[in-house]
Amino acid sequence: MTTISDVARLAEVSVATVSRYLNESGYVGAKSRQSIETAIKELNYVPSEVARSLSTKQSDIIGLIIPDIKNPFFPELARAVEDTAFEYGYTVILCNSDENPTKEKHYLQKLTKKYVAGIILTTILEQESHWKDVKLPIVALDRPIDSDVPTVTTNNQKGAKLATDFLIACGATNLLCISGPEAFVSSQSRVEGFQTASRKKNITTHIIESAYDFDIAEKIIYDYLKNNPSVDGIFACSDASAIGALKAAHRLGIRVPEDMQIVGFDGIQVGNVVTPSLTTVAQNIYQLGQTAAKLLIKQIEGQKLTNESICIDPELIIRETTRKERFE
Repeated sequence: MTTISDVARLAEVSVATVSRYLNESGYVGAKSRQSIETAIKELNYVPSEVARSLSTKQSDIIGLIIPDIKNPFFPELARAVEDTAFEYGYTVILCNSDENPTKEKHYLQKLTKKYVAGIILTTILEQESHWKDVKLPIVALDRPIDSDVPTVTTNNQKGAKLATDFLIACGATNLLCISGPEAFVSSQSRVEGFQTASRKKNITTHIIESAYDFDIAEKIIYDYLKNNPSVDGIFACSDASAIGALKAAHRLGIRVPEDMQIVGFDGIQVGNVVTPSLTTVAQNIYQLGQTAAKLLIKQIEGQKLTNESICIDPELIIRETTRKERFE
């Protein structure tokens, strides 16, 4: 493999001069520049990005930390980040924390040491401040972490209220809310939206907690519905939980939407292929990832941010797990 030393030797200049030429970090005379360019062509030398980043403390690499690669929401989000980064000449390193605080901290430390240009973080540690040690541009995606950190989120409370209002309009009178983990600010906001919509209405409400996981949600909801057969409407704070509810209902012989209606939250593609297809409050997943990537790249390239907190409205998508036609 050709090295920078080989180029310097053939060009009859110092390694430092070749380094200045490659990094555009200092004066290189016209004669030396010509000699270096000729040597590079003759040796077919390709500069090492690793070496360059070590020299300049900068790179074209973006770190993306997501909490659960199994949840289809996050691969869709990662795709949007990667597409946008590629468009602007950046490469994305994807790290999956598995909802594990130790792994999340590990990845933050490793990415910082590898001279990435910046980090997009979907954190599970909203109450901690380990990210404050990161001396790089950073953007919080989906889950806010601090008012000082540029953030891209969905209007979770508005979306949850939209879902709950719709279930009530469709005739549901005994509503179960499947929240996400209590520690997540986004989950808390969705529960608040559910409570706002159901307050002072002539309905019964229940709230239980589940991880955003198909199998875990199915087990929790199966056990709950078995003991509470009067539930006729479910708002799930994630599509994964909603699909778990759909499976639990099927096991119990509960017809959806005839006996019980279900609305999810996220808008993942799999919601359109399950049977019956899932009514959901769809986040604009691609816009979320795209906006976060653009915010980070602006910081990396020294541009001023005009808006450091961006909240994107979700949209209700009506499919087969609700029976709106009866109330139109």
